[in-house]
Amino acid sequence: MSIPSNGNGGPLDGAVVAVAGAAGPAGRATLLRLAEAGAIVVAADADAARLAEAVDAARYAHGGATVTGDTVDLLDLDAARAWADRTEKEFGRVDGLVHLVGGWRGSATFAETDLADWELLEKLLIKTVQHTSLAFEAPLARSGNGRYVLISAAGASKPTAGNAAYSAAKAAAEAWTLALADSFRKAGGEGAPPAAATVLVVKALVHDAMRAERPNAKFAGFTDVKDLAQAIAGVWDTPAQEVNGTRQWLTPQP
Repeated sequence: MSIPSNGNGGPLDGAVVAVAGAAGPAGRATLLRLAEAGAIVVAADADAARLAEAVDAARYAHGGATVTGDTVDLLDLDAARAWADRTEKEFGRVDGLVHLVGGWRGSATFAETDLADWELLEKLLIKTVQHTSLAFEAPLARSGNGRYVLISAAGASKPTAGNAAYSAAKAAAEAWTLALADSFRKAGGEGAPPAAATVLVVKALVHDAMRAERPNAKFAGFTDVKDLAQAIAGVWDTPAQEVNGTRQWLTPQP
């Protein structure tokens, strides 16, 4: 199948990008930015109603953009593989997987850590990375310009007492993503890797509704979801060999 172009001429013009966890504020901003860049956006989330709203908003903002939504249980490896296969079959290739599945649990002190929080975060922040990376590795490599983009947190590198479960889960997700990057590196042999996996690191995210709710808050070091979306789109501006295996900090390093 030939991929339509909207004439933007950029690296994302006509590219097919899957977005996991697309229904939240970061997902909405990312769908909008990718559609604006001319990408065909294949969005997935567990919340069908919120996903439909996010997809409709991206379509409305960029008339003519191809933005689809699919309710996918990313805790099911077979469902993740079916999503990847379906996307590649329908559009002919897959040029990106953006992982935005999130979640947070914490405690006031280390001693008060609830291991039930770990059980939840292990599913949301690690299992979904494992399943999407395993499902999309081969399609991304076949693309010739594929990107796997994980959004992580500064706490993975400098965990705090009350964030043990969250920081450990994020660190594991980063390690898994960098192992995917090594797979792409090895596949390239002496040449460039066929695709790239990278980690974008934020302290935390902020969006307009949060600012409206807390007009006096500084949100120091936070990354606006629009700036995150811009950074995600920018991952395709740089050659795969320069992106693969990198951590890109969108907030000062701790």
